[in-house]
Amino acid sequence: MTESHEYFMKRAISMAEKGMNSNAGGPFGAVIVKKGQIIAEGHNQVTSTNDPTAHAEMVVIRDACKKLNSFQLDECILYTSCEPCPMCLGAIYWARPKEVYFACTKEDAKAINFDDRFIYDELDKEMGERQIAFIQLLRKEVLPVFNAWDTKTDKTKY
Repeated sequence: MTESHEYFMKRAISMAEKGMNSNAGGPFGAVIVKKGQIIAEGHNQVTSTNDPTAHAEMVVIRDACKKLNSFQLDECILYTSCEPCPMCLGAIYWARPKEVYFACTKEDAKAINFDDRFIYDELDKEMGERQIAFIQLLRKEVLPVFNAWDTKTDKTKY
């Protein structure tokens, strides 16, 4: 089993190198595997697509879910060249793979100027103390929509 984990991690690393060499984005790659088969593979595409959410993990999660026709990655394993950032970590938890393997750490990423510490710090701050203003607006107007969802009998839960 260890050999297959190493094989898939090496594939994620090769995707990181491919993305970096094509100037698609940072040196990050990822692979999603289900039952020993690669379902999706990709690399960071932030700068090539002008999409700040196009991190390698996000790219492969989107692709795998589309291919599997599911919003969850049941029985899947994610291999990524680096410990996921806060955005990718959130997406991973929503997608619910059974395991995640990573190579470099967030400290390794920081060493090459990919430091997400400020996001972790922002999460601990009160809304009014954050670097970007977050202003609540029209809560009462949206509560009926939330209540309708809560009582909706034909919803797909996730």
